[in-house]
Amino acid sequence: MNKELIIRSSSEAVDFALLKDGKLIELHKEEEKSNFQVGDIFIAKIRKPVAGLNAAFVNVGFEKDAFLHYHDLGPNLASQLKFIKLVSAGKIKDFSLKTFQFEKEIDKDGIITDILSANQSVLVQVVKEPISTKGPRISAELSLAGRFIVLVPFSDRVSISQKIEDKKEKDRLKKLVLSIKPKGFGVIVRTVAEGKNVAELEKDLQNLLSRWTAMCKKLPTAHHPSKVLGELNRASSILRDVFNDTFSGIQIDDEELYHQTKEYLQEIAPSKQSIVKFYQSNDTPIFEKYNIERQIKTSFGRTVSMSKGAYLIIEHTEALHVIDVNSGNRSNKATNQEDTAMEVNMIAAAEIARQLRLRDMGGIIVVDFIDMSNPENRKVLFDFLREEMSDDKAKHKILPPSKFGLVQITRQRVRPEVNIKTREEDPNNEHGEIEAPILIIDKITSDLERILKTHNKVVLNTHPFVAAYLSKGFPSLRSKWFFEHKKWVKIIPRDAYTYLEYHFYDKKGNVISE
Repeated sequence: MNKELIIRSSSEAVDFALLKDGKLIELHKEEEKSNFQVGDIFIAKIRKPVAGLNAAFVNVGFEKDAFLHYHDLGPNLASQLKFIKLVSAGKIKDFSLKTFQFEKEIDKDGIITDILSANQSVLVQVVKEPISTKGPRISAELSLAGRFIVLVPFSDRVSISQKIEDKKEKDRLKKLVLSIKPKGFGVIVRTVAEGKNVAELEKDLQNLLSRWTAMCKKLPTAHHPSKVLGELNRASSILRDVFNDTFSGIQIDDEELYHQTKEYLQEIAPSKQSIVKFYQSNDTPIFEKYNIERQIKTSFGRTVSMSKGAYLIIEHTEALHVIDVNSGNRSNKATNQEDTAMEVNMIAAAEIARQLRLRDMGGIIVVDFIDMSNPENRKVLFDFLREEMSDDKAKHKILPPSKFGLVQITRQRVRPEVNIKTREEDPNNEHGEIEAPILIIDKITSDLERILKTHNKVVLNTHPFVAAYLSKGFPSLRSKWFFEHKKWVKIIPRDAYTYLEYHFYDKKGNVISE
């Protein structure tokens, strides 16, 4: 398994595409105007605590107030408020918390109006970016994420990632962290720390403490509200969270970003620094070169094609997402309906896991798989879906298939869903829209694979633009079909056809059903 990160920079935004064996699995966009990323820390003022919601609205500089629930205050909020007050007044110069006297923990079932009041200064962290009509969701329980550990100020807990299953390794990591942990800070050990030595963990810890100190130095002069600690740029944060030994290349078309990324990789994985490459080409844009634009066009529509003629229908509502699995009109070697359903469902499960990451879909997702009567098959499908989603770093939970064959998934939503418009203006109708033209090529190829199994001579009638695309150039798509199937397809351009219309005919001139 090879992973590649392809980074495209423009004057307005930076796009990040994560490929797994050449297939697009994640797509992120960092806009220059974006001021509210997950992980950013703000010094802000409480605008209004609301007892009925047991939450407070906080002015963080966004057009809508941020939402701070009582359960997101953290047990040591009183200590944080005292610390801010003393630092802002210049009474604390040492920000290490070694000598800082902690206050009593707040009641976990308390009421927010007993703890917070209007105009009170508080440090808050963005845990969910502004989505739709809602302002950012924030927390007063701060955390600074590093490569191997997460530093939690005003805490004393040490916890190990649940994804590390080896008990001996958990105990080893806990002992290491306890030996280097500074007083007044809690530590969460991340999954990627598995097998790392104390020197690597301590280097990460010192880096996080430096960031904490730099943030505290800003507090006495910071106006309210303002960002006092920003997340790493998106390239670095993606590398921090997903980078591992399976990465085979990082391609970047912006020289400044290339140097920044190379420096960051020098810190976290010096041996892998050589995989960062500066992409220079006047002829082919970077996303075209790595076939990403095509994958975007074919992956973000309402209908998502899969192998063997199967496809997904993805519908979005305000409350949830619904995914319908369809076998399509196809012939296969399966001996019965149950085998067909199982085969299609397994293909669909892998694609659904990819689509959730790719679109960053969050909230409630309901998947309508093809019905299977065999309980063992339902269990195999459930286990396979869980395995396919195991790489997904967003928190998620999958329920076993219901009696109706429905699988319910909840997935953490921290950013707006990636929603790319794939429909384009119909050249045959000024007011209509059609699917992206590249999709017609995939549909023709899929239908042709099925038809050539039972027909030796096939004639394709299609719009002149599409006919030219299929037959011109070397090697043309038609040539590739010939090399693959050892059968020549005659292509006839038809001026009367609409842009996306096509039909197959046999040697007698009869229409072959697509």
